[in-house]
Amino acid sequence: MSQNSNPIIEKLFSVGAHFGYAPSRRHPSTAPFIFGAKGGVELFDLEQTAACLESTLAFVKSLAAERKTILFVGGKPEAREAVKRTAEKLNQPYVAGRWIGGSLTNFGEIKKRLARLADLTTKREKGELAQFTKKERLLIDREITDLELMFGGIKNITKNPDALFIVDPKREAGALEEARTLRIPIIALMNTDCDRTKVTHPIPGNDASRHVIALVLDEVAKVYAANLAALAPAPRE
Repeated sequence: MSQNSNPIIEKLFSVGAHFGYAPSRRHPSTAPFIFGAKGGVELFDLEQTAACLESTLAFVKSLAAERKTILFVGGKPEAREAVKRTAEKLNQPYVAGRWIGGSLTNFGEIKKRLARLADLTTKREKGELAQFTKKERLLIDREITDLELMFGGIKNITKNPDALFIVDPKREAGALEEARTLRIPIIALMNTDCDRTKVTHPIPGNDASRHVIALVLDEVAKVYAANLAALAPAPRE
């Protein structure tokens, strides 16, 4: 990894994006992204990481230009906050907890659960649950809480997303395989233990660092928001 003044490389280096895992954990497909090891940890070539990130941002730009939907997925503790924050900022769906099987491949059934959540929430807000006993209301409140926990980040979607952004595709294997089954493009921040061949737009880097995850998501958010804003009609004078 040569030293240069590329700002994105400097940002990546400053947050430790170059740190991978021990050589014993490496997936063979990530070998081209690695330039060496130090202290028992493999190191990413940040020039390649930066190039992958820039290519990914070009793809994100194209998604925004067509008002396409990105589903952000990251259930590991290091990713949850940044995934939720980024998705909400962009008004995009997200899963920042456990992936519910069939969320993509069985979306028809998921829509029924979302409809149930919307119905119960609306009735509670309108005071229409007053007809039930206290015990029944407690059970309904518990059901709403459970549904919100499982589906709160995707409750406003009406169809499958146009792309997924996954933090750690090895951990999020369920989301990864469902997206692959449906041929949905996959963007992923992926460490040395991930299978690059299963990802459409890989960003090789330290997916175990909150700072790296936040940096990459911030870059994605800036590009998506800027290009979406460019589509907005000019305000009337």
